[in-house]
Amino acid sequence: MAFTPLHDRVLVRRIEGEEKTAGGLIIPDSAKEKPAEGEIMAVGAGARDEDGDRIAMDVKVGDRVLFGKWSGTEVTIDGKELLIMKESDILGIM
Repeated sequence: MAFTPLHDRVLVRRIEGEEKTAGGLIIPDSAKEKPAEGEIMAVGAGARDEDGDRIAMDVKVGDRVLFGKWSGTEVTIDGKELLIMKESDILGIM
C-alpha cells in the first residue's frame, strides 16, 4: 500500500465483530453495528507544536485501537475499506 497519512492522522482497518451472539444466534448484516475497533495500518509523522518541533505519535502500525462510533472518514484504498482519522479520535490502545 502506497499511502501515508499526513500530520497526526492514522489509517485504520476495522476489525469485524462476532457473527453470533453469546447464545448462538446468528446476527444478520442489517442488524450489525459497524465495529469501533480496528488495526492501525499507517501513521503520519505527527503534528507540530508552536516551535515547529514534531509531537510524537502515541500509536504505531499494528496497534489494535478503539475509536468513536462516528470517527474518521471512510476511504477505499487498493480495494480495502479503511478509515482515516486524527489520532485524537482514538479512545485507547488494546
